[in-house]
Amino acid sequence: MDTNQIIEAVETLLRSRPLDGWEITVAASRTLSIEVKEQKVDSFKCAEPVGVSIRVLKGGGMGFSFSTSMDGVDLNRMVENALVGAAAQTPDEHHGFPAPASYPEIPGLFDGELAGVAEGEKVGRALTLERLVLEADPRMKKVRKAAYSESTVETRIVNSLGVDATYRGTSVSASVSAIAEEEGQSQMGWDFDFRNRFADLAVEPIAARAAAKATGLLGAGKVPTMRCPVVLDSYVASEILEVLAPAFLAENVQKGKSLLAGKKGERLFAPLLRIRDDGTLPGGAGTAPFDAEGVSKRNTVLVEEGVLQGFLYDTLRARKEGVASTGNATRGGIKSPPHMGISNLFIENGTVTFDGLRAGIGRGMLVTDVMGMHTANPISGDFSVGAAGFLVEDGRITRPVKGVAIAGNILDLFRGVEAVGNDLRFYGTVGAPSLRIAALDVSGE
Repeated sequence: MDTNQIIEAVETLLRSRPLDGWEITVAASRTLSIEVKEQKVDSFKCAEPVGVSIRVLKGGGMGFSFSTSMDGVDLNRMVENALVGAAAQTPDEHHGFPAPASYPEIPGLFDGELAGVAEGEKVGRALTLERLVLEADPRMKKVRKAAYSESTVETRIVNSLGVDATYRGTSVSASVSAIAEEEGQSQMGWDFDFRNRFADLAVEPIAARAAAKATGLLGAGKVPTMRCPVVLDSYVASEILEVLAPAFLAENVQKGKSLLAGKKGERLFAPLLRIRDDGTLPGGAGTAPFDAEGVSKRNTVLVEEGVLQGFLYDTLRARKEGVASTGNATRGGIKSPPHMGISNLFIENGTVTFDGLRAGIGRGMLVTDVMGMHTANPISGDFSVGAAGFLVEDGRITRPVKGVAIAGNILDLFRGVEAVGNDLRFYGTVGAPSLRIAALDVSGE
């Protein structure tokens, strides 16, 4: 049974019930995951799951159910379960489904040649990645994991108001974690990259960056406790932005669980910062023509010249405020209902080179890794996390640093940005360029 037949079968069942509205989502995918070790395939996994889910609206209650079986009996059971769920829910007048809309044309989402690439060539990407890391420096001694993965997804969403949206996309990625050793000390380096097309995925830069991270921290030690200027590389800046991401979601704002609640129109960030969520960004990990409800994806400016402009919405949260959805419904898979989430959230590029960010720093730190950023308080914004990187003296990197901690408040940190790098990079659906912070507390010896 193909996706069209599944939609027709479920729609027939739903139209026979006295409902106030309904939605059908069908998703079919093919995933491949390859891991190599010591130039041999260590793991090879392939799956082709197909599933269907529905949401039904009745009496103000929204019910959800799914099925990975396309048998008629199972589909009928899915509908019955969704009806039970709708009846059990507390009615909410704002529940509903979006109306039809036009969708943006986004080039490059689907690699039609991916299916024709030989599996041996895909294994070869992982093997090459492992080899290149070990060849990058004599101090590189071991690769813990070198991996290649891909996914091909086809999704169709149909609802009772006339939405009928179809999307096909591909994604390929490679990652590696490796260990460098010298004089009894070891350090690990990790890196990855992702693309929509197989031909665009180059493993050479991944290997070089991972090796540089591992070898760069060899011989690292602590520094005295100080309050000083700090440069956050793009990876660390992205991790901190990711902690702030839930604060932009209207659901958290409306529930009082966002540190940005009630602050629209205020200058909460440095004037240099522009932050946006762009679901239409070419090459983005969260890019698609429409969201998990069939609403057109958008480019939403959240912070302009440091001023909070607004928030991200799905259909339910938009209706509660009488505004339009920003197309920010997402889902982890067919087995879960849509929920709020980001698309491609990022700080826009600046104009300062990475080396230029250190200029004028008499004594400070370049932070390239943080440990435990997920422990930051999402309501207050306070954080205290382990960190590693390099001591900066007179604008130059002088020695590697580890075993220290950085502490502060996320909003204070972003308010203290005094220079923005020109090296924007995405780490999944969150991205940032490197940032120079005027002052941050570094706890060391």
